[in-house]
Amino acid sequence: MSILIKNIMLDNEVTDVFITKNYIDKIEKNIEIKADIHIDGSEKALIPGFINGHNHAAMTLFRGFGDDMPLEKWLAEKIWPNETKMTEEDVYWGTKLACLEMIKSGTTCFNDMYWYPEATSAAVKEMGIRSIISGVIFDHFNSQAAESIKTKISDLLKNQYKYGNRIKFALGPHAIYTVSKPLLKWVHEFAIANDMLIHLHIAETKTEHENSIKNFGLSPIRYLNEINLLTPNLVLAHCLWVDNEEIEMLADNNVKVIHNPNSNMKLASGISFKYCEMRDAGITVGIGTDGCASSNNLDMVEAIKSASLISKAWRFDPIAMTAGEAFNCATKNGAEIFGINSGEIKTGKLADLCLVNMNLPVFVPNFNFISNLVYAANGSCIDTVICDGKVLMQNHYVDGEKEIMRKAADISYSLVGKQDNRK
Repeated sequence: MSILIKNIMLDNEVTDVFITKNYIDKIEKNIEIKADIHIDGSEKALIPGFINGHNHAAMTLFRGFGDDMPLEKWLAEKIWPNETKMTEEDVYWGTKLACLEMIKSGTTCFNDMYWYPEATSAAVKEMGIRSIISGVIFDHFNSQAAESIKTKISDLLKNQYKYGNRIKFALGPHAIYTVSKPLLKWVHEFAIANDMLIHLHIAETKTEHENSIKNFGLSPIRYLNEINLLTPNLVLAHCLWVDNEEIEMLADNNVKVIHNPNSNMKLASGISFKYCEMRDAGITVGIGTDGCASSNNLDMVEAIKSASLISKAWRFDPIAMTAGEAFNCATKNGAEIFGINSGEIKTGKLADLCLVNMNLPVFVPNFNFISNLVYAANGSCIDTVICDGKVLMQNHYVDGEKEIMRKAADISYSLVGKQDNRK
């Protein structure tokens, strides 16, 4: 399969891009070559696909359910009780809905943590995007539950290659308040032995921070450091409640961090994410949306705008986290964090690309395309999405989108016992 994109804007110049199989083969003007698919790039700009660094894809089924509640109460009263009802089919359709929404807004890869990882994998494989998938791990400090989880993880790893090369498996211990020290240590050892990433929530709320000191005698990051879990294969979601000494601990151990600005604001977890300190310490920072139950959408354009604006606001500094930095966190940095040969538009890179519709009011005038994209636009500006050298969306249409939305809605209403208010 080959794709030729003609007359596309890239780095403020109009050029052509030729894709062979799943890689970018040529970037130059006036390419005259036969291709299986021709795309007219006129009035469009080319960007790398976004990489959503932290998500719970199937939680699309809980969008708008249990809003405006504190995190701990929201989990205990709304989310966890309803998640126990979920089946593999529910997760499959919830994930398909998430993939549809992400494709529509320009995401080509996401890092996920949820129940039934094989159902998630099947949905991702069909939808055509990339994912790093971890089954969520809880033992609630119960040793019998921990042993059962170990068996499931080992069994899951045996099937990792049947879903193709766009999907990688990772390990997803939920948090230090839901996973015991012995199981966390086992996860660490298993990840090292099998060259896997660990995906963990940490330092998300003030309550978590205070309880960690109360229960473990240490703040969350210092607790991870004490049990030797701070390693280069660790990807931490949130990291709001950290001090400068803890940032140095993360940097010294090459730990990666994912900033989730919209869920942090909506759940009132905090706004003072120390991006500048982390950047200066050498920590690679990505951006995520979190799940739809806590951020309500999976639009990475909105997420990078929020990340930049919040950083400026709480610091009273208009140059904190520039538009370019926020964009790089969602593209180049994400690719580095998850070991994917993408995130930039260069020959030899994977063809994970988006065409942005420039024929919109938010891109007029176009003094600075990245500034317009980050500060003025949202995900609806994405016209075409290519992932792994295949066109997943063109003219803002994805095959099968109506069936996905209908099926996911039916499942969602059934799960929570509500009526469909769209009718």
